[in-house]
Amino acid sequence: MEEHADQIAERGTLGLSADERQEAQRRYPVVAPLAAQELVSAADARGAAALLGMSTRSIYTLVARFRASGGLMSSLAPGKPSGGRGRSRMPARVDDIVTAAIYDTYLTRQKRRIVRLVEEVELRCKKVGLPAPSAKTIRRRLETIRAEEVARRREGPSSSETRRLTSAAGHGPVATGPLDIVQIDHTPVDIILVDEISRLPVGRPWLTVAIDVYSRCITGFLVSFEAPSATSVGLCLAHSGVDKGAYLDGLGLDTEWPIAGVPRLLHLDNAAEFHGEALARGCQQHGIGLEYRPKGQPHFGGVIERLIGTLMGLVHDLPGTTFSNPAERGTYDSDAAAVLTLSELEHWLALAITGRYHHEVHEGIMEPPLVRWKRGIAEHGDPRTVSNGREYLVDFLPVVRRTIQRDGFTLDHITYYSDVLRPWIANRDRCRSFLIRRDPRDLSQIFVLEPDGRSYVTLPCRRLERPGISLFEHRQAVRMIRAGGRAQVDEEVIFRTVEQQRGLVKAAAKKSRAARRQLMRQTPPPETPVGCGAALPTVENEIVGDDQASVSPPFPMERW
Repeated sequence: MEEHADQIAERGTLGLSADERQEAQRRYPVVAPLAAQELVSAADARGAAALLGMSTRSIYTLVARFRASGGLMSSLAPGKPSGGRGRSRMPARVDDIVTAAIYDTYLTRQKRRIVRLVEEVELRCKKVGLPAPSAKTIRRRLETIRAEEVARRREGPSSSETRRLTSAAGHGPVATGPLDIVQIDHTPVDIILVDEISRLPVGRPWLTVAIDVYSRCITGFLVSFEAPSATSVGLCLAHSGVDKGAYLDGLGLDTEWPIAGVPRLLHLDNAAEFHGEALARGCQQHGIGLEYRPKGQPHFGGVIERLIGTLMGLVHDLPGTTFSNPAERGTYDSDAAAVLTLSELEHWLALAITGRYHHEVHEGIMEPPLVRWKRGIAEHGDPRTVSNGREYLVDFLPVVRRTIQRDGFTLDHITYYSDVLRPWIANRDRCRSFLIRRDPRDLSQIFVLEPDGRSYVTLPCRRLERPGISLFEHRQAVRMIRAGGRAQVDEEVIFRTVEQQRGLVKAAAKKSRAARRQLMRQTPPPETPVGCGAALPTVENEIVGDDQASVSPPFPMERW
């Protein structure tokens, strides 16, 4: 099939057969540690070869593949090429040159800068007539080297940094640089919001937030009326990973938020939404470790819990706050005082984070989070970047499996079709079930993985005139249809029911807070390219309404 503009690359394990995926998983714990070494010795290669039942030459090939892919497990599958779409393959000879240059130029007590290493690699490649890899590729190669090894060679085995890293290695994960460890969690926000139209109370939203343990910088967040789910986690990760320049521009904020990239390790609570297939496969694909809070270790998630406590303390200064408990709330009428909409709260949070929080001295690290972040980048190099935010988001969306029919794919009574499916339909008898991802917020399109596992094709609803609906609306409509005694559910009836429900909700919105909240949950978010840094709903540049109380400025820092 030809490349289409609406295709999204799949570089992960979903494109592998069960046997290929199993073999990649078997190879990963053997190859990954070798790839993290600055030089793979012949003895180590022979040992790995004996464990995996292959030649030493094949081991070196796998190590090169793994390094070239940026640490993707899918690169270890049998017969898979190194790298992926958008990544250059590093030939073995070039990889050897890079390795030697790192050892000779960078990992020395002279502590030369990365710029000097890049120059040295370019010079050595030019001498032998080979194309030099990019500076970004060389930085990714450096990221595979253990922090304690870098400290030992650049600072000396007796340095305080080497001792700290070495001693910490056996006591659980330690954040030694930016995005080394990211913690994510959810909380209901202690504030009553109003709807966009009537400005009447709606209820409390949920906040999903991620924090970089090393710098205490907030990497991303999501504020929504939807209860926490795997999608909430995926959207927060997507917002964390991409450049946020366009997002801030959309808010009208003249601030900076340079925190972006792929974390090495995620610290998560044991809640159900953190254990779904989509999150596991997305993290597996991007080389993100998952570590869940062990029982009896309350400090495991301490950084994110203290951040949530701090943020809720700030929210208590806003009109419409519910405070932390009824006793603290007293006689304060939160509903009557409420003036902020969901988008305005999001705007306020973004300003609080970028305009004040990242710039205040944080007593937990004794410097501003943004200063700590920039210093970490200068010392350790840029984190692994997300080149395409839309692709990154799709990697974390829920997965379903369906066979193709003559009219396309049908999911939950809705049919999706495009002319690009014609070759697949013609050969459908030989096609196994397809892997499909979809965004529960908007069922107007799905993402179907091509049979060769290389790309997702974006498929619209077969009836293009259909309005966008959410999975929440869809399920409500199906329940309503079946409650009415109708045994058969079809697409036409679903969309007609959704339209009726929307009319009823709008009519009841001024009378019922539940109806107003439902209205906000039902309306799909506007389509905004995630790759532009907008993983969250669009917000207005100004807070409007003359009945609104003034919003307190962001906040003093708390020690945590």
